[in-house]
Amino acid sequence: MEENYTLAKWLNNELEGEELKAFEASEDFAVYQKIKQYSGELTTPAFDDDKMLQTILQRKKNKTISIQKVLLRIAAVFILGFGITFAVKNFTNFTEFSENGATTAFVLPDDSSVLLNAGSSVEYKKWNWNNERKLKLDGEAYFKVAKGKKFEVATALGTVSVLGTQFNVKNRATRLDVTCYEGKVQVNYQNQQVILTKGMMISFENGTQIYAGETKSLEPEWLKKEVNFSKENLQAILDEINRQYNVVVEYKGKPTNQDFSGTIPMNDLAVALEIIATTYHLQIIKSNDSTYTLQ
Repeated sequence: MEENYTLAKWLNNELEGEELKAFEASEDFAVYQKIKQYSGELTTPAFDDDKMLQTILQRKKNKTISIQKVLLRIAAVFILGFGITFAVKNFTNFTEFSENGATTAFVLPDDSSVLLNAGSSVEYKKWNWNNERKLKLDGEAYFKVAKGKKFEVATALGTVSVLGTQFNVKNRATRLDVTCYEGKVQVNYQNQQVILTKGMMISFENGTQIYAGETKSLEPEWLKKEVNFSKENLQAILDEINRQYNVVVEYKGKPTNQDFSGTIPMNDLAVALEIIATTYHLQIIKSNDSTYTLQ
């Protein structure tokens, strides 16, 4: 400790007299002398205050630019997300579906209303709907169309066009049924074009018109939990029962050409099966609450 104190005084030129002579006579003095000589030759860079100020300002500017870039990226992500959401809601197809044993009601962008029967679906686009009112139907639906431009219902078998009316379209397998309850309906089926007015209905199957006449009902029977069949084959009737009741009813017997015309309830499965069994002279075999066999 004393040696360090003496060295410090010597470096500061504070040693005098006998104390200085004693320090200079020490064995380490030569080393201290060289250290003092070399350290005296070292120079400290001049302090440029203008340059330092510019450096600080540049750092602040760079930091501001970095924050702006981050904000721009956040805004871009937000705009992109909004754009995707807008496109999904307006440009993509919307599908409304009704499961077996249920019905689904919904409203289109022009306030036209649609009621889907069991096991049916409708696909449409919201974008530019009022100028191009088109949708695709798979199954059966009852439409109440708001007045406006032409309204088209496309099915796998044909197209129905109206302006403002109430009508029912049923597309099942190879059969197409259209009934007009109000206004006027144009039906395009393959190469045929038919105009229906209030109270008229028409049926096509396998490329042929099989029925055209009047309907006695003011609305579709299925809205009252009934289904009216006109010259339907047995398998088509069983398919409808399966959809309406969400069950599995199978026919095991010889093929039959006997068609059925009449009304079957869709809120009482036992009665519905009894009507079919009686008409076709069949026996009902129940496997469980949702599986039946007619033979």
